[in-house]
Amino acid sequence: MQDRNENRIGRGPVGPYAAGPPPQALHVDLEPLERFRLAEIGRALVIGSVLIACTVWQMLVWIVRPRGRSLADAASEGMVNGFEILGPTFVKLGQLMASSSGVFPPPLANACLRCLDDVPPVPASEARRVIEADLGHPISELFASFEDVPLAAASVAQVHACTLLDGREAVIKVQRPNIRRRMVVDLRAAYWCARRLQRFEFFRIANATAIIRDMHGATMTELNSAVEADRQTRFREKIGAFGDNSSVTAPEIYWEYCGPHVICMERMHGLPLDRFEELHHLDTRRLIRDGVKVWLESVLLHGPFHGDVHAGNLWVLHDGRVAMLDFGIVGELPEEWRSILRSLFFATLIDGDFSKVAHGIRTLGYATSKDGSDSELGQQVALALGPILTSDLGQLNISDLIVALIGLGRHWGVASPEELVLFGKQLGYFERYATQLAPGWVLGQDLYLFRNVFPTEVAAKALERGEILPDS
Repeated sequence: MQDRNENRIGRGPVGPYAAGPPPQALHVDLEPLERFRLAEIGRALVIGSVLIACTVWQMLVWIVRPRGRSLADAASEGMVNGFEILGPTFVKLGQLMASSSGVFPPPLANACLRCLDDVPPVPASEARRVIEADLGHPISELFASFEDVPLAAASVAQVHACTLLDGREAVIKVQRPNIRRRMVVDLRAAYWCARRLQRFEFFRIANATAIIRDMHGATMTELNSAVEADRQTRFREKIGAFGDNSSVTAPEIYWEYCGPHVICMERMHGLPLDRFEELHHLDTRRLIRDGVKVWLESVLLHGPFHGDVHAGNLWVLHDGRVAMLDFGIVGELPEEWRSILRSLFFATLIDGDFSKVAHGIRTLGYATSKDGSDSELGQQVALALGPILTSDLGQLNISDLIVALIGLGRHWGVASPEELVLFGKQLGYFERYATQLAPGWVLGQDLYLFRNVFPTEVAAKALERGEILPDS
């Protein structure tokens, strides 16, 4: 017992993941979405009633006071009112729609923007109970200090600042109590409702059932704190894999203070990337290029890539580095798809030969029934994607990119992984930043971004252009 007490005083308590998460902790339990029992029946009735009532009410208000809005605008506002009444699962659904404006109808995506604001936090006493249950010790023994007022609160978790016993500043991300059970019931009920609402054109255009299916997979993964912390660790470790990228970072995970429902990590101080006026004294073009370079390397080479790079998760730190925060949504493409994307960028940047993209698709067993050689099919890719990827990123229409990817997939019979659409969404975020931070920047023609992806070819191309690539 004496040794244990000395350990608490000297290094702080050790939680269940002190040596890293065990393999079983990294398993994501995708509970069946189609299961429908008494709890789901009751919740479905509530969901359907709230959404229909809120939508119809706003449409009736529109008849009396249109205020320059369209009927679709009014219906969308009503639906989002319903999301807020129904709670965290539906706020998260609204966040998904708001961050995918090129995929969902514009009136709905715009109305959902208010879902990106913080949601009301759970009381500090409940957050403390979750932490103590996960880590097995009282808060007073875990931390030198703990702030009861959260720094941020989202639909799944909230973040509290704390100081470790050794003096390190940290934040701890705490899941809302019983959030998994609540979200599973909500998602099942929402899926049941969505299938029945598909008969109405508005919901059919919004592809309501597909939205719920996508959200189900993402949410079940996000609810596994060990998976999130592991992916963040892997991402952070790979940033400097080639000996560069010192200007980009991600918070270090403190595994001793992590558990099934909590993640503890390094605290960082800075500004969100969209605080343009406060960043004017910095080389903002270099900031966005450095961030995109690291992100592209994670997509094309390493595996886990950040799947939610809105400004709240992409900061400029006080020391000038770019930091990627909050790895609740992470994509990871199979190697076969990473190879196809590498071929796509290689053709765009280096040699203009899109036939390798077509060959990669056929290697996966798709487009085998299509007439024409790889070169001819490659021309279809070049016509569809080339102009998009070689344009000023500030003028990139992300909906065009996603529609082009999906259109090619349908034409070739490709069941492309959801991560490809997630990849496209992140380009949409970078598009917004580039408009302000790097006007005129062409992502698909920037050799610097691909220096570690195609080292020999990029070096030769830079020599040919007489271009000196930045150090990083």
